[in-house]
Amino acid sequence: MKRLTKKFREVKKLPDFLYFLLMLLAKCLVRCLYRVKVEDPRGYIQAKENFIVVIWHNRLLFMPALFPRSARKRTQAVISPSRDGQYIADFVRQFGLRTIRGSSCKQGSSAQREAVRAINAGWHVCFTPDGPRGPKYRLQRGPVHLASVTGQPIMPLMINASRYWQVKSWDNFQIPKPFSRLTLVLGEPVEIPSGISIKEELEVWCKRVEDKLMELTQD
Repeated sequence: MKRLTKKFREVKKLPDFLYFLLMLLAKCLVRCLYRVKVEDPRGYIQAKENFIVVIWHNRLLFMPALFPRSARKRTQAVISPSRDGQYIADFVRQFGLRTIRGSSCKQGSSAQREAVRAINAGWHVCFTPDGPRGPKYRLQRGPVHLASVTGQPIMPLMINASRYWQVKSWDNFQIPKPFSRLTLVLGEPVEIPSGISIKEELEVWCKRVEDKLMELTQD
């Protein structure tokens, strides 16, 4: 078993048909096995304005399946260039999402340049701001810096499951239990001042966005 696990971990890219099947499974589960509630009183999902979206790493499992196709087609997700990031990137592409490969640890500057171009072209750009390695529920500077450069607001977004299992990982990744309720919550966008470059000022705004995200977070 250990040898098989090690061999699997050495595979950098899995066949696309596997991700296609996983995409169909995710859509089927969301439609048939869960009770879905969307809290978007201001209609941001269908809005023409684009946002910098932030969601915690441990809430990602059904995120693509919960959004309408029109929103997914306007979204680029910033994903780690690691092997695990490749798995995630191949999965979300099956839903129509484009990806920007990079993180605060690797290829950060090139990813940020791509994100600026995407925002200026009218795309949503989605971050898991505590990924790829944590700490859990700690917002890193990438989304705030991008918002300061582009002038686009940050949209706190959360998916809360009424019942779930937790994986023994750095983020306690959540797997919603069958027949639980999934609540997709869109918070109030956060406007970031332009031209922020001082680390201490960036940290202040990171904490403000982090607090807004935590207001939506139910554990």
